[in-house]
Formats: sequence, structure tokens, C-alpha cells
Amino acid sequence: MRCVAFMRNVNQGQRGHPATADILAGFADAGCPDAQTFQSNGTIVFESDQPARAVESAEEAIAARSGQTRDILWIPLADLITIVHEHAGASDAHRVEFTLHSGGTIDGRSPEVATLTAQHRCSIVDAGPGWALVRNDVEREGHATPVLERLTGGRASSRGLPTLIRLIARFAY
Repeated sequence: MRCVAFMRNVNQGQRGHPATADILAGFADAGCPDAQTFQSNGTIVFESDQPARAVESAEEAIAARSGQTRDILWIPLADLITIVHEHAGASDAHRVEFTLHSGGTIDGRSPEVATLTAQHRCSIVDAGPGWALVRNDVEREGHATPVLERLTGGRASSRGLPTLIRLIARFAY
């Protein structure tokens, strides 16, 4: 199965972050020798029959190689394609972040969620198990990761919808 992984808090090539070579070698060590990075933000496209196990192994291998521990969340590419295609045509797509998180499905209509997102100048526009689409009220602001981490009590990692549109154009074949 082809999947997309988001490493949390990564800026490849910067001091204190895992290098691209370490990320790719870590995925190779995890049984995904054809993994490819996309941009420099810790987004990886990989194939595996057991993606959860592969990601867990890659986390360990990358930490051992780079000395940098990072959480990695993943989604099947086919699921990501469906979600992105549903929202790519929105006029404000540049304000939308897709977030993978370690919780269940977030109900954007619940009072707790509505209050927290309003405080952070954003709103949840769609959600499913382990993911959410968040629209930011203010241009060039990104609130999805901290909001989803607060709501779920676990780690989250976000990518802008325009980034994912480009990823799908490149890898969806």
C-alpha cells in the first residue's frame, strides 16, 4: 500500500533536524527502500504492506541515525487523495491545513472544539479518524497542530492543502 507520512517538527537541512539521508535510510531500514521525501518538511511517500509497523521502525531507525527523535504519523495515499480532492477547489484552500493526529475523529461542532478553535482563530471544516482539515481565519497563520494536540492530548503534524495538492499531482499514479 502506498502511504504518506508526516514527521512532526522537521525542517530537513537545518541544524538539529534529521537530514534527508537519515530519513530515507531510516525508512529503508524499516523495509521501505523506495521511500521518497517531498519538500523539506518531513513528508515521506512510502510503500508497505504493514505501514504502522514500518513507521514505528522508521522512527527508531531515524532516531538512531540522526540522534533526533521525531514522531511520524501516516495515512494511506488513496485516503489522502479522496480528502484533498473534496476540498482542493475551495476558494480559501491556501488557508486550510490537513492535520494527522493520534486521536479519534474530532467533532468540529462540539462546544469544546468550537470554543478552542475560535480562540485560536480557526475552525475544523472536516474530520475523520486520525485526521482533520482546519481553516485558519488569518492568512499566513497556522493553528492546526497546536489545536489538535490540545484536543487529542497527543501529537499532531500538519501540512498546507496546497502542499498536498502538489504531492498528489506528483505521486498519484
